[in-house]
Amino acid sequence: VPHKGPVGNIIHQLIGGLRAAMGYTGNRTIREMQQNCAFVRITPSGLRESHVHDIAMTREAPNYSQDR
Repeated sequence: VPHKGPVGNIIHQLIGGLRAAMGYTGNRTIREMQQNCAFVRITPSGLRESHVHDIAMTREAPNYSQDR
């Protein structure tokens, strides 16, 4: 597995994603998320379509990379 830098950077991104998900779903705690939310499986095509597309990126975001 290629080196991605300090683990702190990865943890920071995970916490940011968790906080965003909690905000989107209206849950105040991880326990509430466990009780109120469910993962939904989508197709690779659905995932591609759900991301921003057909725009020119001037700089890649540090927490977002897309296979090209």
